This record gives sequence, C-alpha cells and structure tokens, in this order.
Amino acid sequence: MAQFLGPLELTGGRWVIGDATREGGLYIVLTPEGLEHHRHGEEAPRLTVQWSRFLELNVQAAYRKWQTTPGLPSRPGVDMGRDGCSLHGIVRHPYDLWRVRYTHHQRRYTGGHVSVLKYLFDRLDKANALDRLGDPEWLGAAVAQLSGHTSWYSPAAKQLVETTLENLGI
Repeated sequence: MAQFLGPLELTGGRWVIGDATREGGLYIVLTPEGLEHHRHGEEAPRLTVQWSRFLELNVQAAYRKWQTTPGLPSRPGVDMGRDGCSLHGIVRHPYDLWRVRYTHHQRRYTGGHVSVLKYLFDRLDKANALDRLGDPEWLGAAVAQLSGHTSWYSPAAKQLVETTLENLGI
C-alpha cells in the first residue's frame, strides 16, 4: 500500500495531513468521526470538527517547504505563503468559514500528487462523501490507486480520480 499522497500520509496507522513527526509541527488526523487538528508533542487535539458539519472542504498544498514562508505573495494556481499548507472550507452550526494549517514535510510534494489530492477532496465534497476520508481502509485503497500519478496534466488527474472513486463505490 502507498504511504503518502502529497501531504496526506499514513503515520502510526492513521491517515494524517501534514508532518506529524516534526517538533512543534501542526497536522490533521482524519478519523471516522471527523478531523482533529494537532500540534506535535501535545496530547489532546487543538480542534475537532465532525464530518457532518462540513458544507465544503478543500486542501491547499504548496509543492515545496520554502513556498510556505509567511509574506510570500500568492500566485494564481499556486498555493503559497502562510496558508500554502492548509485545509479550508465552510462549516455549519454555526455557519462559518473554517481554516487550519499544517506543517509541510521535508520532502517535496509532486505536482501529480497535489493535483489528485485536490480533485479527491473536490469530488468527495460534491458527492457529500467527505466522511470517506475518515475510513482508513477506503482511503488506503484510494491512495494506492492515485499515488502512481506523476503528471502535472490536470485532465488526466481528474479522470484518474473519477475512475478511482467509481471503482471504490462513490
């Protein structure tokens, strides 16, 4: 089974977005109930949000660590600056804009991995199936099929995600 897809990584038997091993780093744990935002070295999550609260959820993933430097100007189509590594969306009860940041890994994220991860979030969001991200077996099967994608070509990434989700029952 593939161990990562851009910032999404299998760590200690849990699917995590961000570097969960870096001292003081921020990361998001995908659980069956929802998302847990953590800081390395702290026991309890800083924030927990249930899947049912999300009306929309998106991922931003800078390709390289230096692109997350605060103050860098954003460019169209490139996730950069302070929010270059983040999850964001809209939650309900109360309705609000929502964002959490995560720490970039030391490794570079490939364009292919970032493309399919973004399409995966987008497609699951549109299908009202974001809770599938909290199913470790389902997500492992999806990552295994998507992690071989290396092309920057967006239509190919979109088609791969569509085919993968269809194969996995979405």
